[in-house]
Amino acid sequence: MLRIATVNVNGIRAAQRRGFGAWLQATNPDVVALQEVRCPEGDLPDDAFGGYHAAYDSGVRAGRNGVAVLTRHAPVAVRTLHSDGYDRPVARELRAAADQGRYLEIDLAEIPLTVASVYVPKGGLPAHLQKPGRMREAPDGGAAYDRKMRFAAGLSRHLDRSRRAAAAQGREFIVMGDFNVAHRELDVAAWRRSRQSVGFLPQEREWLAELLSPRRFVDVVRRLHPDQPGPYSWWSWMGNSYAVDSGWRIDYHFASPGLARTAVRAWVDRETDGVRISDHSPVSVDYDF
Repeated sequence: MLRIATVNVNGIRAAQRRGFGAWLQATNPDVVALQEVRCPEGDLPDDAFGGYHAAYDSGVRAGRNGVAVLTRHAPVAVRTLHSDGYDRPVARELRAAADQGRYLEIDLAEIPLTVASVYVPKGGLPAHLQKPGRMREAPDGGAAYDRKMRFAAGLSRHLDRSRRAAAAQGREFIVMGDFNVAHRELDVAAWRRSRQSVGFLPQEREWLAELLSPRRFVDVVRRLHPDQPGPYSWWSWMGNSYAVDSGWRIDYHFASPGLARTAVRAWVDRETDGVRISDHSPVSVDYDF
């Protein structure tokens, strides 16, 4: 059995104080994808990754972004969007984000599997939905929304290339992470009032719908929980949304069809020893692979 997990730690140093190490020990995953590690490599705390081998792209923005993949054995290959000699073209829409620590991909050494960790930009509202005085952020004319959708378009092509390259080597492929988009109404507790919210806009949801297909990528958790609301993986720190489980499902396992068929169990660890690791919770899946 292969146990794979993903979690947006919202800062590895804060997550470690809240019990990330205890979660690693209790869950004992074979592979973990991390997002928002938010720490320069030289400032990582001792044993930040619990003794796992860590492939890490911190990005150039101090205290922002950062993705990693933790494994029991050192991977045979590590690829980022800015790798020298990357063995396939990087989509032009991703080049502006190449040094931001948003995507990392590895080939496992012990089994034929390629694993990617991604952190999609949060984005913003398109220009026609921006109303001064009704937004937390200052209106930007839709600039953040446009950046997110450009990244999304490039990511789709990049993931297809990576999946095909993995298949050519006899490998299955999985991309995990914080996509900052909820796909279906089942993925947002308060979906009716969220229809014009960042992360649940029609264009964002259409992008995910196009990415997912029986021959392309499979949403593994939804395959195992077809009719269940959630299971949610993100809750605001504000108010009582966590207590009443009014969350969003925006952290995913998107797997190649061959790998997806082997998934036997999926769950969300809301707490470890009664403490939230982050505003996101780990999403874990057991694969009989």
